[in-house]
Amino acid sequence: MQTRIRRIAVTVAAAAVLPLALSACSDDAGDSSKTDSGSKASASAPASGDSMAGSGSASAGDEPFGPACASVPKNGAGSFDGMAKDPVATAASNNPALSTLVTAVKKAGLVDTLNNAQNITVFAPTDDAFAKIPKADLDKVLNDKATLTKILTYHVVGKKLTPENLENGSFDTLAKSRLTTSGSDGSYTVNDSAKVVCGNVKTANADVYIIDTVLMPKS
Repeated sequence: MQTRIRRIAVTVAAAAVLPLALSACSDDAGDSSKTDSGSKASASAPASGDSMAGSGSASAGDEPFGPACASVPKNGAGSFDGMAKDPVATAASNNPALSTLVTAVKKAGLVDTLNNAQNITVFAPTDDAFAKIPKADLDKVLNDKATLTKILTYHVVGKKLTPENLENGSFDTLAKSRLTTSGSDGSYTVNDSAKVVCGNVKTANADVYIIDTVLMPKS
């Protein structure tokens, strides 16, 4: 008799516990489906960092291009990300390939002018570009502020230019002389002489195209 009573008690207890267990399993399954769907949504959505490329807010189609881009530091103030945070003259000062240009900009007193300008494009000659000029001639220009200013401002266009704009372009510069551009598919030339060796570099206030030859305005 006692054995039968115990069996009935166990059966009743099991019957009482079963709905609770099923309910718990149901809740777990719901949470699991939510977790799975959340994981799938997370996996399908691109990470914010992956959806951006190059520097700052540049999209994948706005990445810097050209053979000289490989020599740009990967990290720090002189990297693409670092340059994107600074105005153009400051950004150039952090790029080791542009030291002569920075010296020239300082001698001409153009640091504040370039840093405070908005939405400009700068064609920036590398140190090797300046090295093509005979030293005596370069020294003379560096010590002639008026001539130096005219040459440097000839490298600046008063609006931002995309690579597509360079395909067959003619633009007014801050020196009041026009320059021309041509090319396509990441290969561009300025004034039929200077090649863009690292283009579409973003700074806080300018787009920069690094070139291998110093541009000379028409007198």
